[in-house]
Amino acid sequence: MTKIIIYQVLPRLFGNTNRTRKFNGSYEENGCGKLNDFTPKALEKIKQLGTTHIWYTGVIEHALQTDYSHFGISKDFPEVVKGKAGSPYAIKDYYDINPDLAEDVPNRMQEFEALINRTQESGLKTIIDFVPNHLARQYNSDAKPKDTKEFGEADNTDTNFNANNNFYYLPTEPFSSPISGINEHEHYIEKPAKVTGNDCMSNKPTINDWYETIKLNYGVDIFNGNSKHFEPIPNTWERMLEILLFWANKKVDGFRCDMAEMVPVEFWHWVIPKVKDKYPHIIFIAEVYNPDLYRQFITHGGFDFLYDKVGVYDSLKAVMQGHAKPNSITKAWDSVTGIQQHMLFFLENHDEQRIASPFFAGDAKKGIPAMIVSGCMYTNPLMLYFGQELGEAGMDKEGFSGEDGRTTIFDYWGVEQYQNWVNDKKFDGGLLSDAAADLRAWHIHFINTIKNHEAITQGQLYDLMWYNEDNPSFDGDKIFAFLRYFKGKILLIVVNFSDEKLKCRVKIPAHAFFSMGMESKKYFKGIDLLGGENIISFPQEVAITNGAGLRLKPYSGRIYELS
Repeated sequence: MTKIIIYQVLPRLFGNTNRTRKFNGSYEENGCGKLNDFTPKALEKIKQLGTTHIWYTGVIEHALQTDYSHFGISKDFPEVVKGKAGSPYAIKDYYDINPDLAEDVPNRMQEFEALINRTQESGLKTIIDFVPNHLARQYNSDAKPKDTKEFGEADNTDTNFNANNNFYYLPTEPFSSPISGINEHEHYIEKPAKVTGNDCMSNKPTINDWYETIKLNYGVDIFNGNSKHFEPIPNTWERMLEILLFWANKKVDGFRCDMAEMVPVEFWHWVIPKVKDKYPHIIFIAEVYNPDLYRQFITHGGFDFLYDKVGVYDSLKAVMQGHAKPNSITKAWDSVTGIQQHMLFFLENHDEQRIASPFFAGDAKKGIPAMIVSGCMYTNPLMLYFGQELGEAGMDKEGFSGEDGRTTIFDYWGVEQYQNWVNDKKFDGGLLSDAAADLRAWHIHFINTIKNHEAITQGQLYDLMWYNEDNPSFDGDKIFAFLRYFKGKILLIVVNFSDEKLKCRVKIPAHAFFSMGMESKKYFKGIDLLGGENIISFPQEVAITNGAGLRLKPYSGRIYELS
């Protein structure tokens, strides 16, 4: 078995080597990455990280401010577009590719299909976004299949809710954007106003609402206690199944489902088996932030994996920032007992702040112990956000996105650390600092070490924190330790979240040796898989009573393979 390693990347930013980055710049001023930038060499280097899947974020056509009307694509009003480049989650045409990403705009779908083929030929699998909860206010599909109606085309707009409507309405009320138009004679007109994507039921959403989107109606009456009307099957359900099958037929290997928890779990229970019946290899990943919903979205909804944001991510972030002790990680993983294999772990994504930013940890090295924990704790998938392996800080002030420690998803921009790695499309890291190059090399070593190790991909977890609570030679305020084991293969994993060199002794209870089937073994020897010169040896009796002795560098970890 191989551990799933997902690499999330925004094609818009990936290959952009234009270093003239103007604040709030246009497409012409700041440039834009292309699907064709993912050359065989680029994909080879991404795979070198240990990647198994690439999540191409923002490939489906969405609202933007660049004018493509000469290609037959309708213009978008700036009043309902976030940033010059727009939000990848304000879908304008579910059946088309973002024209920004094409070198030859009329052939944008062919360029995407070629990218899928190159990705597969490189030995990688493809994930794309599926955005089911909302679409762009100016949704206008010029690529929909013949005889497919536009969303809302057959709606009854005189009522708030109708189970067969695609949208929710505020009859008699016109929509008012929190953003002023750039031309006083041209304004976006929407009457009656439709409910906004984040369930804002006002015709005047604020700047903090998802004002550029419209909420889709799955047969839940949000105006009357969220009563459900699922028989007969609502029109929106049928439309979304058609869209999923459209992209599955393009040979994608998975869907990352945006804000899946805002769509009724009954829909997922209905649609996922229908897709998998025709395309059984496809994986579904849900963005779900409410832990109370985790189990029903897995067991009833049918998702393969869920974001573990409110859990391991939040716990690791708090530890890295010094707001919590490492034993809080134990509490986080304990809360998902029984479904751990379905949780997708990550330390960065497009919504979160970069580890190296002062808003998060201020130093990319602080992510190393957290990465070891995330990658080694379970059999579940691990995700990296592009530039994470380089220590990208996300501290640019790009335009719509301010200086907030995140890499923009709304602006035309170039990510400096990534530009240094791309190095004018040589993809050799020729312009990287030594620190960035070393960090990438560490990620390559670490991920490829754990990706196929049976104790990681199939083994069990044994927490060691409880047994070391009263151990004077183990600083639980700085160290986290656990075991992974499978059929006689044992890994002792110890990380140091502090900026200090530490000596420690890790005690292993007799019960652990019994659980691993190693109670009859009297002596153990281990080599650190992350640094082969580091060896430990200890009698089982000493490990139980006094602990195995080891040294830890600042912001580091050891993975000892015991024999």
